Amino acid sequence: MASESETLNPSARIMTFYPTMEEFRNFSRYIAYIESQGAHRAGLAKVVPPKEWKPRASYDDIDDLVIPAPIQQLVTGQSGLFTQYNIQKKAMTVREFRKIANSDKYCTPRYSEFEELERKYWKNLTFNPPIYGADVNGTLYEKHVDEWNIGRLRTILDLVEKESGITIEGVNTPYLYFGMWKTSFAWHTEDMDLYSINYLHFGEPKSWLQMNTCFP
Repeated sequence: MASESETLNPSARIMTFYPTMEEFRNFSRYIAYIESQGAHRAGLAKVVPPKEWKPRASYDDIDDLVIPAPIQQLVTGQSGLFTQYNIQKKAMTVREFRKIANSDKYCTPRYSEFEELERKYWKNLTFNPPIYGADVNGTLYEKHVDEWNIGRLRTILDLVEKESGITIEGVNTPYLYFGMWKTSFAWHTEDMDLYSINYLHFGEPKSWLQMNTCFP
């Protein structure tokens, strides 16, 4: 017998949501609404925040933020089977990272449509390893922002820290990631077992590749 969520989203398609500001105020309630539409069956959903919502007034003051352990992602392999090696580099600031990311050597190539860019990604994956500013403790949300503030989502994970004193970095604390063309991030166990929320603050669009479990 098919469950209610299966009848709502039988093809397990990735869904996009456009909440109003009023709907956006209650994180848990809106996640419940997303589930009620069967969106979770795809393993991925996109939420476009209302235009009046701003997590930060400006990003002009973050140039001196330090990325303590950037990694260079060296990829080897062929025919769709690849291995990635992460080589730790010395600390750098966001200003230094941006300069590298926008340089001719590392910048995103010209493209007319997404499919063309995706082909270039796979074709050039093993060349010119990019640098990734991963796992930077902290958040760029301003303290007064209550709606969908990744630093305090008011979920059961907050209770793990408040009542048990357990902090799991990147799970019940926020991480920042600074990427450039071809930087890649694989799903981890916690991303499979729990919902993972990500917000793109600025820069080029980020691409997600998702394989759902709804196969015969």
